[in-house]
Amino acid sequence: MPKPTVPFVGSYDDLRELHLLHHIFSLPQLDSIRNNPKAVLAAIDDFVQVTEKRLMTIGPNKGAFIGQLIHDHKPSTVIELGGFVGYSAILFGDALRAAGGKRYLSLEINPVNAAIANQLVELAGLRDIVTVLVAPSHKSIARLVKENEIDSIEFLFVDHWKDRYVYDLWLIESLGLLKPGVSVIAADNCIVPGAPDYLAWVRASPAEKAVQLKEHQFPESVLQGADLTKAIKSGAENVELENVPGDPSYLYETSLTKFDMGSGRTDGVEVSKVVGKE
Repeated sequence: MPKPTVPFVGSYDDLRELHLLHHIFSLPQLDSIRNNPKAVLAAIDDFVQVTEKRLMTIGPNKGAFIGQLIHDHKPSTVIELGGFVGYSAILFGDALRAAGGKRYLSLEINPVNAAIANQLVELAGLRDIVTVLVAPSHKSIARLVKENEIDSIEFLFVDHWKDRYVYDLWLIESLGLLKPGVSVIAADNCIVPGAPDYLAWVRASPAEKAVQLKEHQFPESVLQGADLTKAIKSGAENVELENVPGDPSYLYETSLTKFDMGSGRTDGVEVSKVVGKE
């Protein structure tokens, strides 16, 4: 398993994210789409069609699938790793509100993308439910724990940088944030570009995961479990967050749902339900 490296921050060189924002707020029908999440999403989709500039959004098929998961599980809070320009926060924030949920926390590393997302979320009328946090995902997770904003994760949507999928899951496991019978994880892009290390972890038995951890190199001073939580809550400095051992005792019921992405491409969403601890 490779060591974590500097993450891709998710911006196109042609600044199409900013062009999207200008496009949306220049629409003659702007007032008519205000406070209408579906209309804002349609306007984003229209930008892609008109300009032929693809955006890294969830898309209608995978979006409907994950929206149904939110509807079925009815979490109070959803946490998203990787918000980009807010498309998924609008789509799933709307689904969460319809399901009776209260908070959608979107963790985005790129401050420009986060600013765009905030503008579009506000336009969609979801400011009361969606909060965008700007920082690397592991730092935002630690911040939420330190500030007592979360003590568990009911529904986690993973859609940031594939090389961080398993490392951020390990951090979440070590902090004890997953609850058997409650927590659900939906991980996008598990075929394209793929997240083999993540899949190897959630599909492995506790014994197999223990072997994976033994074969991986961690910093000598790394904390885990209750010691890690205590260090974060106390405000200790230089606490290792990027490369923390996961908890191999978690048991997942996991499956991959494939989607036709057009042009001969197939992608998949891995849904992992926490069913117990060994």
